[in-house]
Amino acid sequence: MNTARFPRYEQFDPQVPVWCVTPNEPGCLHRFFDTSPISPSGRYLAVFQFPFEDRRPLPGEAGRVRVIDLETGENRAVAETCGWETQMGANINWGASDHELYFNDVDTGTWAPFAWKLDPLTGARQRMEGTVYHASPDGRWLISSNLAATGKTQPGYGVVVPREKVRTNVGAVDDDGFFLTDTATGKRRLLASIRDLLTRAQPPVAIGNPNRFEIYGFHSKFNPQGDRVMVSIRWFPVADHPQWDMFANGYDSVRYAWVTLKLDGSEMHCAAGPEQWEKGGHHATWFPDGKRISMNLDLDREGCLRFVQVNADGSGLGKITNQVQGSGHPTVHPDARHILADTYAHEPVAFGDGTVPLRWVDLSGGTEQTAVRINISQPCEDGALRVDPHPAWDRTWRYVTFNGFVGGTRRVFVADMSRLLK
Repeated sequence: MNTARFPRYEQFDPQVPVWCVTPNEPGCLHRFFDTSPISPSGRYLAVFQFPFEDRRPLPGEAGRVRVIDLETGENRAVAETCGWETQMGANINWGASDHELYFNDVDTGTWAPFAWKLDPLTGARQRMEGTVYHASPDGRWLISSNLAATGKTQPGYGVVVPREKVRTNVGAVDDDGFFLTDTATGKRRLLASIRDLLTRAQPPVAIGNPNRFEIYGFHSKFNPQGDRVMVSIRWFPVADHPQWDMFANGYDSVRYAWVTLKLDGSEMHCAAGPEQWEKGGHHATWFPDGKRISMNLDLDREGCLRFVQVNADGSGLGKITNQVQGSGHPTVHPDARHILADTYAHEPVAFGDGTVPLRWVDLSGGTEQTAVRINISQPCEDGALRVDPHPAWDRTWRYVTFNGFVGGTRRVFVADMSRLLK
């Protein structure tokens, strides 16, 4: 990274060097805390650019995919897309090289969502049959749930199409769930249906009578080794009217489970079921070893989130540390000594003024420091438009990309964490 090409961020005296990589382009964000927007070579960084920041998108409204050259500072739009929402953008993922960039779009003639494989250096592109939530580390596979239906429980993570075009899942359906797309051929197949997840997982998902619930897929993530995925399902009671945005309209009625499985559908386990999530918690992801999962969870119902781990088969659930609170979007570093996490503005470890820390937690001593303090408060009260930092490590585990709201707009930042890693 040629740091001379980007302005330094120096508010609140960061403990590490930080640069704004979108100083001249408003309304930009990178995807999520489990996905680096920095390309495999480290040369480029991909972001999504909102066409507006004060409301949710309507079906057919387009935003832009932009690629930033971290050596020259050039920032250019490489595509427009209607396949986006306000938290994940277009779910932009890099593949195996700088010539493979995946993101969602919507065919506005049929309202069918799909993903593109784009070479941002030449403009060549190939249409995929399926959509992308997460790409495997080698770029061979894309995994995704039905992204048009994610707004049933929580808007911001999928794509927007007319609501009458979205199916309603009642019970353990066998034709919806999580789909794998082969990026070499573009072909899609159903990896695991909702019925599969509810009938084959061991230990099972504790759901009771599935026919009493609407059930949908949501998050899906490859482990760092690319040989296993973790997928989340969400469900809420059936009603006599169409239901949307249940986080806002019926939050306490929504239940969750994380299930892990191999890419052939075998070794299916409920790693964390509703009996755990109802205690209060959020944001699970893989450990670097690809065998364990980290999350925030009020495991002992003490009224306080903790950083927790569990094995992929559901065994070994326990606190990573009891000395600091959990928050935000935590990632365990490969050194097994540190956790990096942000926080929501309402969580106790936030500063209370719209700014939040990127927390650098030392597990060996149970201590923490604020690596960076960043503002995330923005004018719109709609929770779907909140700004989450989503700190994401690059493939070298040196640089962290995160979001903020600075200078009246969404901006993307990169921090060099090597000083703290020493």
